[in-house]
Amino acid sequence: MFFEVFVEIIINNLKKNFLQGDKSSEKKLVVLDGINVTFEQNKSYAIIGASGTGKSTFLHLLAGLDAPDSGDIFFSSSDKTGLQDLSKLSSEQKDAFLNKTVGLMFQLPYLISELTVIENVILPGLIAGKPDSECKTRALELLGYLEIAEKANCLPDTLSGGQQQRVALARAIFNEPKFLLADEPTGNLDPKTGKLIVDLLLKCRQKWGMGLIISSHDPYVAQCMEVKFRLENGLLREV
Repeated sequence: MFFEVFVEIIINNLKKNFLQGDKSSEKKLVVLDGINVTFEQNKSYAIIGASGTGKSTFLHLLAGLDAPDSGDIFFSSSDKTGLQDLSKLSSEQKDAFLNKTVGLMFQLPYLISELTVIENVILPGLIAGKPDSECKTRALELLGYLEIAEKANCLPDTLSGGQQQRVALARAIFNEPKFLLADEPTGNLDPKTGKLIVDLLLKCRQKWGMGLIISSHDPYVAQCMEVKFRLENGLLREV
């Protein structure tokens, strides 16, 4: 039941706080203060806002990397028969569900330096229990689509920053997720390379019908997304 075709992420009154300082002067920092929003598959979204406003925290919650203090994160199925609540899944169920449903990219590519490019890309498939030969075929197709197939047997350290992000993108979309979450994916790149990565993200969205949610300071990112939100004072508002 966990691997239906999901088409929406529904956020209901999401709250997240952090504690700052030592015990004698502990202070609560309100990061997310009751967010309500719905993200649809096959749409592109930009989340903008100043540094420290909680953009990364918000994406980490959607990806199941962290848990909210209160509120709900639901994934709705295409037939609308029910909602999948992340908080109701065991750790093992949640990991399996999200590995298939959500792809992740970060500001840094976080490739495993001891593994070749293709070995990095196939990791989500191996985690999902797919045969090694099937995974390698899929990885080569993706690397070809992203115009980096010639680097398949290279180690990450031999690649440029932009090439490493393309490998990270291939890994993120390996299981054809319903949503791709990208946290500042152009933050460490020069403007020309950053534009290339954004264009590739949009190209992949169009080909596989993923929902695309990107947090970024890059004006080009906001310009290219269909829907733009600003995260400010703990709230998410469309702009």
